[in-house]
Amino acid sequence: MRALVIWMMSFLLLCSVASAQSEEILLPQQEREDPEFIAPVIVDGDELFVVRGSSALPATDRAAKIEERIAQVADRSESKTVDIQISRAEFGQLVRVDGHMVTITTQADADHEQMDIEVLAGLQAEAIENAILKYREARSSEGRVDSALAAVAWTALFALVSYFFFAKRKKFLGYVRNNLEKRAESVEEATKSILRSRAIASIIVYSIHALMWVLFLFFLYYYLSLVLLSFAETQAIAQVLLKYVSEPLINVVLAVVGYIPNLIMLVIIAALCRFAIRGLDLFFANLENGAFEIKDFEAHWIAPTNMLFRALIIVIALVFAYPYIPGSGSRAFQGVTILAGIMVSLGSNTVVSNMMAGLFVIYRRSTNVGDRIMVGDKIGDVTEIKLMETLIKSIKNEMISIPNAQLLNSEVVNYSRKVDGRGLLVHTTVGIGYEEPPKKITAMLIEAAYRTQGLSKNPEPFVLWTQLADYAINYEINAYTSRGSSLPKILSDLHQNIVEVFNENGTQIMTPSYMADPPSPKIPTEEWDGKLAHIAE
Repeated sequence: MRALVIWMMSFLLLCSVASAQSEEILLPQQEREDPEFIAPVIVDGDELFVVRGSSALPATDRAAKIEERIAQVADRSESKTVDIQISRAEFGQLVRVDGHMVTITTQADADHEQMDIEVLAGLQAEAIENAILKYREARSSEGRVDSALAAVAWTALFALVSYFFFAKRKKFLGYVRNNLEKRAESVEEATKSILRSRAIASIIVYSIHALMWVLFLFFLYYYLSLVLLSFAETQAIAQVLLKYVSEPLINVVLAVVGYIPNLIMLVIIAALCRFAIRGLDLFFANLENGAFEIKDFEAHWIAPTNMLFRALIIVIALVFAYPYIPGSGSRAFQGVTILAGIMVSLGSNTVVSNMMAGLFVIYRRSTNVGDRIMVGDKIGDVTEIKLMETLIKSIKNEMISIPNAQLLNSEVVNYSRKVDGRGLLVHTTVGIGYEEPPKKITAMLIEAAYRTQGLSKNPEPFVLWTQLADYAINYEINAYTSRGSSLPKILSDLHQNIVEVFNENGTQIMTPSYMADPPSPKIPTEEWDGKLAHIAE
């Protein structure tokens, strides 16, 4: 029976913390902060009532004197009855217990409690009577035996829990590890060894082990508190220990319970956001599969447009959810939000510019995946257009990442985009001496263009005179091609064919520096047999 009472006392103590906290909110700020204004009268850890103080007699000193008188009256007798007397005195209502003065209920006390002084004196007298009877019962022989039995019961329970914790903990963790490794092997096979079963099992087992230690230390804390609570002399210490842990826990529980309406609203907002995103994905999936078409809406716009609308839906959901986020109304939360906004705005200028440039690159239709482009001195095929960067594969098979801001602010040459249907105009320049007939040079250059695969014969190639230099005329051969992705190979073949045609006709291409005319043209006179020394061996 005694153990059950102690259990009930513990529960009521936990509940009283929450009620005391809610009652404390109703007190004026000065009364809650000034220890000389009011103070509680506490006997064996139980708060009986509060008393007001004055500058001459602080409330804490007055409360201490009342507690001392109650203890003295309770120790004078082991009787199970108490004689309470209330009489009028100079400063208020005098409360006597067994003929001994314990306290005087003043008008200031009544004003503080906002009730009649006689009623307040009766309530304080009743609280004192109950405290004295409880005080005597806890220190009686029967009470000592019940306290000892309760302490032994708690100790036995703690010993049993400690035995299982220290003796069976490793075995339990081993059992958990083995089962996790078996289950994680299937995950490892499905992910092609991206995840390792032992690593996963070790992390989970470590977390469980840490949680077990936390629970054990938590149980040890409450075991000590409840053992101390079993004895009258240590109940005050036990209640202080319980308050250190129980009060924060109760605050958390109360905060969670009070947050339930906001949590429900957040769940509704999240569900609507998820529903809208699923509908959006379904719409763009059908658009990509060709179930329906939108005029002038290109296929490569589907993914980025879907991403933009998803981001817009999420932002709208966050705006609606913001007032329901825990602590969103506090100044600390608002300060952190402002600080985060400043940090993002200062540190993300380049990121934002690249993102905006990426949207322009995607939607302005100047560059598509698969096009061969030149940005600055970089030439390659566009393999992917991302929000932050564009990836191109160079003609040397190099993967080049170009920030979209640079792509937007640079001149981009697109070799794959057809302008007028004739194709890309390929051109190269050679310098030939003034002594050579121009018509002959023109005919040889056109012949070299005709021999080059990939260059169109219709429209016909043509030659331009680009410069009358000091020692040579610069002739530019121009020819159309529709194979922009093969431009390096076409230019290489064109150069090779120019050299061959000029050699066949005994015409020398001028060197960069002119000294004097050689006795004979510098052209190959012998054909190579195609063999090398290391091949012949």
